[in-house]
Amino acid sequence: VGVPDRERERPQRLSLTVVMETDFVPAAHEDALEKTIDYYAVSERLRDYGIGRSWRLLETLALELSELILSEFGPRSVSIEIKKFILSDTEYVAVKHHQIALG
Repeated sequence: VGVPDRERERPQRLSLTVVMETDFVPAAHEDALEKTIDYYAVSERLRDYGIGRSWRLLETLALELSELILSEFGPRSVSIEIKKFILSDTEYVAVKHHQIALG
């Protein structure tokens, strides 16, 4: 991820925080994973999505990941924060995106 070509030459460490809104009451009552969103499956899908790909903007990545989560895992909404640790004078830079499912 990065605008200059040199930033995209090597993979970078990114930190993602993902918050999904869903009705988890049925899963909680039955203690049943299949009645909620499997966040391990979400994390694996997000990791795999980035393999061999690059983006210029964190904003593009945040939007793509939000759309992927909404379409594949079906939460009511999703919020994503992506942190990038590239600038020497900062701890990190970040973008946040919130998207609500349509329909």
